[in-house]
Amino acid sequence: MERSADPEGWRLGLAVTRKTGTAVQRNRVKRVLREFFRLHQHVLPDDADIIAVPKRHLRPERVTLGLVTQELLPLVAALRQDATRTAENGAP
Repeated sequence: MERSADPEGWRLGLAVTRKTGTAVQRNRVKRVLREFFRLHQHVLPDDADIIAVPKRHLRPERVTLGLVTQELLPLVAALRQDATRTAENGAP
């Protein structure tokens, strides 16, 4: 599906494989990731399509909002800077 020229807001896709653990563990990882993006949505570019794929060696019992924030916040901030820089240069 192609995005229209009119920005609809950012979108999030999560791909948590069975190798991560049981359904309960996978759902917990997804809940924590969704919460991170909900709390930091003001930092995300409006037209971003984000796909989060947790690392294979991830131990689901250790996933916390603090750990996810520590890992992803620098990446999200860099994404925002790139989007701002692109918009300033007039690139599509």
